[in-house]
Amino acid sequence: MKQRTITALVAALIFLPIVMLGDLIFQAFVYLIASIAIYELMRMKKIARYSIASGITLLLMWTLMYKQGMFFGYNLPITKSELTLLAVLILLSYTVLVKNRFTFDDVGFLLLSAIYIGMGFYYLIVTREAGLEYVFYALFVVWATDTGAYIFGRLLGKHKLWPQISPKKTIEGSVGGVVLACVVAYIFHMIEPLQHSLLIVLLVTILISITGQIGDLVESAFKRHYAVKDSGKILPGHGGVLDRFDSLIFMLPILHLVGFIPEEEKALAMNWVLSFVFYIY
Repeated sequence: MKQRTITALVAALIFLPIVMLGDLIFQAFVYLIASIAIYELMRMKKIARYSIASGITLLLMWTLMYKQGMFFGYNLPITKSELTLLAVLILLSYTVLVKNRFTFDDVGFLLLSAIYIGMGFYYLIVTREAGLEYVFYALFVVWATDTGAYIFGRLLGKHKLWPQISPKKTIEGSVGGVVLACVVAYIFHMIEPLQHSLLIVLLVTILISITGQIGDLVESAFKRHYAVKDSGKILPGHGGVLDRFDSLIFMLPILHLVGFIPEEEKALAMNWVLSFVFYIY
């Protein structure tokens, strides 16, 4: 517990100032932790980190983390979907070149990993661009959910949530995590009002608190399937990057999909869709 606390404090002292600075420093930091996270997944699957396949996967993930049509400040002549398809074709061709030592299953694993990690951390960058308050709201919900689940689980936990995946988690702890997340979101909204009513904030908090817990269970399922205790060892007492960011990168896309976080590109797209629907009507 002492080691976990020290690591958490040191990580917070590094992470929070970078979040507050934003811009290129924050984006570079997110690219770094995303790269570590995807290498942690490769390690679970026992895919060589220094190979053509892993290099292509890393480039695909970096591309997915950038805004549509952009890569390191340059306009791309093809879309992200087309780049993903190109990566599929190259990785499938690679299985032939290495005579199936790198398999179809490996291709699927790497592609899904690039999308899962890349889009999750992409939405962290976009959330920061929308406003510092949204990043802190998401972080507070994650922390409150984890803390509430731990406290209520220890005090009241009797019924296992999903013992085959995570034996220590309980239904009581899960509910307690949602409750504490709502309390923290209410306090946060009173101090730093978001661009939504209190009812919407609380409803969305319930949704993403549950989603974050699902993200944590998904990562637990990875580790159980690949028989590893932690995704990595970079954070003493906590494990790897994925062990710390699994909930956040699962909930952030949901925040954007439900329209909770303002996003200019999404707003323009939605206006186009609505205009088209009304025109057809």
